[in-house]
Amino acid sequence: MQDVRNTILSLLRERGRASAVEVATAVGMSPVNAHYHLSRLEREGMVVAEPLRQGVGRPKFLYSLAGAALERFPQSTHRLADRLLDALQSQLTVEQVEAVFNRIVDDIASEHGETFKGKSLEEKIEVLVGLLGEEGFFARVERVGQDFQLTHCGCPYQYVAERHPRICAIDLKLINATLGTPVERGSWLLNGDHVCTFHVKASALSQGA
Repeated sequence: MQDVRNTILSLLRERGRASAVEVATAVGMSPVNAHYHLSRLEREGMVVAEPLRQGVGRPKFLYSLAGAALERFPQSTHRLADRLLDALQSQLTVEQVEAVFNRIVDDIASEHGETFKGKSLEEKIEVLVGLLGEEGFFARVERVGQDFQLTHCGCPYQYVAERHPRICAIDLKLINATLGTPVERGSWLLNGDHVCTFHVKASALSQGA
């Protein structure tokens, strides 16, 4: 059953959009079965149905991939990011590239600002772990005395970071910006460590209080 739906998703990726009849013909099934599978994929958030304008009679739909379905296919975004950073560094000064990174951090922090507002540091860290998960990181947190240690197991940016280590500053700046307390990098994948760790200094808050 899943193989049939994967075939339908691949077809829609190739064609852009198609009707249930076109899907049925291409896949080799009845229109009724095609409607069934397309309806299931729509409920799962994999496809989007767009009404086709026509005269009287039963409405027809054209189906296309939703964003969630695109994630099932191989992506080359890391290569694009690599080329963009090459272009930035060839055209801009170090200070200007740093300003671009700072703008990225500001935009992300601003987008999620309300989520962190009014929360304790521990609650902010929990929200941050979820946010990092959305960005493709597998993150965990543990207490170290009065402070916290945030650990990234695996890095979705590693391909780009190996060629452009300065991009790793985005993570550190984002953690600082969202938590509002000093954060120091510990271990680092680019130094040959198995994980990246960040020491979140909760003790600095109590000292400054």
